[in-house]
Amino acid sequence: MAEKILKKEQKIKRHGFSVIFVHWAVAISTFVLIFSGFGQMPLYKRYMLDQLPGLSWVSDFSVTLSIHYWAAAVLMLAIVYHLVFHGMRRDFDILPRRGDVRESVQIIMAVLGWGKEPANDKYLAEQRLAYAFIGFSLLILVVTGIIKVLENLPQTNFSEGFIFWITQLHNLGTFLVIVGIIAHLAAFIFKENWPLLPGIFTGKINREYARRRHSIWYDRMAEKVHGED
Repeated sequence: MAEKILKKEQKIKRHGFSVIFVHWAVAISTFVLIFSGFGQMPLYKRYMLDQLPGLSWVSDFSVTLSIHYWAAAVLMLAIVYHLVFHGMRRDFDILPRRGDVRESVQIIMAVLGWGKEPANDKYLAEQRLAYAFIGFSLLILVVTGIIKVLENLPQTNFSEGFIFWITQLHNLGTFLVIVGIIAHLAAFIFKENWPLLPGIFTGKINREYARRRHSIWYDRMAEKVHGED
């Protein structure tokens, strides 16, 4: 397991390379998909974004389409790798659990100064819910995106009505992903969440923070360390 108490550094190794790789592969490819997806519309030309230095290509349909396809390939690769890697390791800490909605409300209220947070595991309840929300939204994008690609093949013949609703679902998925990203980033407005930021860059977070806020996870690791002594 990547998780480890680093006594000399006074840090906790929270994520290994695979988690960091998947996070950034999904994040970057998703942003590229959103940007290139809007490029399929006449938005950038209408609002003269293509007039800015170095951005003349953003209103070129063939260019944005090619970028969209490459970004989609990276996203799907990252998703498949994530599912296979964690499935083989039976590492399901990020999956939602019963009571996560209630705990998320408690956490938010505590951050705002009302009440006390529940004891947390490796991931906060709100993080598990955000994972499920964004994951479901990306699933909509991937499935509908594959169908839209198949539509362009000469041997396929989908009805206009079917493609219309697939397009609407694709647009809905895009909207949900954007909402999920905004909510995810908004969590870091609160100072209480700042110590989690280094984890997604270096894989490590402050040991005392983990002990205080992620006590269930920390205690489990501490017991394992004592068992190995």
